[in-house]
Amino acid sequence: MPEGPWVMTQTWHDLLFAHWPVDAAAVRERVPASFELDLFDGRAWLGVVPFHMTNVAPRFVPALPWVSAFPELNVRTYVRVGDKPGVFFFSLDAGNPVAVGAAKTLLNLPYYTADMTVMPGETIRYSSRRLADPQPQFQAAYRGLGDRRPPARGTLEYFLTERYCLYAVDHRFHAYRLDIHHPLWTLESAEAEIAVNTMADAAGIRLPPMAPLLHFSKRQDMVCWAPRAVDR
Repeated sequence: MPEGPWVMTQTWHDLLFAHWPVDAAAVRERVPASFELDLFDGRAWLGVVPFHMTNVAPRFVPALPWVSAFPELNVRTYVRVGDKPGVFFFSLDAGNPVAVGAAKTLLNLPYYTADMTVMPGETIRYSSRRLADPQPQFQAAYRGLGDRRPPARGTLEYFLTERYCLYAVDHRFHAYRLDIHHPLWTLESAEAEIAVNTMADAAGIRLPPMAPLLHFSKRQDMVCWAPRAVDR
């Protein structure tokens, strides 16, 4: 675990990991030069990850229902600095304008306010439409198939999920890392009917004409640390 006390907690629910192999050169153009692309078998990957959150609160501050629980939708790829792999976000859409404003102000993360609905159940029905132009959308119904297991080290599913930091640049264009910690993922195979998905288009990445690689996780509890400058 990172040194020092963690500063915030979150609980993630009903996550769908939808991944596509994508052109590494196109991704390279859209990722800051401070971060090396992390490839698996020579290929870059893009993930679209819908879920909803609870227990979003700073340390020693109780979670408040009207600000600590909301849906989120991430578009991400995979990078590393030195020997530490992490996640780079092209966008993070959320249904809470307060959280969006705080994350953009404090961390310069590419957060956007979206009109989002989540209907939990055996099948999760998820809908998101960003309020800013060009208003990318995501609509899907998805579920896990019950074969819960941790990802095996060295596999593609481990590469795509077992990452314990995000990389970004601050308002002064300085690269930073934000560390997180959580138990090993418990993943399930998944099935999904994705009716609309223009999230990658908004990031300037073209998805291949193929079905995505799908995984599902029911719940993950995490804590995170304050950002720190990247050591090159």
